[in-house]
Amino acid sequence: MKIGTIWQQIHETLSLEISTGHYPKGEKLPTEAALAKRFSVNRHTIRRALARLQEEGKIHVRQGAGAFVSQTLVDYRLGRKTRFSQNLAGTGLKLNREILRLETLPASAKEAELLHISAGAPVHVLEAVSIVDKAPFSYSSSFFPAVNLPNLPESLRAHGSITAALTENGVHDYSRAWTKLTAKPAVGPVARALKIAEGAAVLRTVSLNIDSLGTPVEYGRTWFHGDRAQLVVSGEDGESLS
Repeated sequence: MKIGTIWQQIHETLSLEISTGHYPKGEKLPTEAALAKRFSVNRHTIRRALARLQEEGKIHVRQGAGAFVSQTLVDYRLGRKTRFSQNLAGTGLKLNREILRLETLPASAKEAELLHISAGAPVHVLEAVSIVDKAPFSYSSSFFPAVNLPNLPESLRAHGSITAALTENGVHDYSRAWTKLTAKPAVGPVARALKIAEGAAVLRTVSLNIDSLGTPVEYGRTWFHGDRAQLVVSGEDGESLS
């Protein structure tokens, strides 16, 4: 039997196992050594099969981390007013948000400047991970002026939604004043929250939300999973981190 036939058979086997959910989306495949042992071939043959799977978009390889089953690439619009759930409404994807940290702390100089409050004034700090189809999609860190929104933490715990919590606290409409977008390596809590390797590529947005009078209500940073999110810059109403 020719070597080409062998790697093609391995490719077909792994492709079938991926399509039937034996290896779910986002899951790491066995190592080249483990696959070589399973199929009783050398690692070069395994690499050919994996290379074809990668060409087909069925897997992606992270340097130093291994091969992973590709997840659905989700378009996420960066605009003025659409909220997280509204942004992905109609996609059929299951959405959820998990609060990782919620506490009130003194504002740093940077936070105070952007929120138009005094340095050291209290801010509510919210760290959360957004889940799309049971897998991490983004990790966010948001800061709210506590003096203007004293009961916001209770509303956030009750609703899980920033939009609903702000509405309950008198902010019935808000929009994005600006958004800055950069590519970054995932480190520390970002890598852990998104369940990716340290140094893996993520897309980071830094933004400021204001109410209808132009008063800052939220300064936020969000790191999007580099293999799952495709950020779409739009002049129409688009993304908010809520």
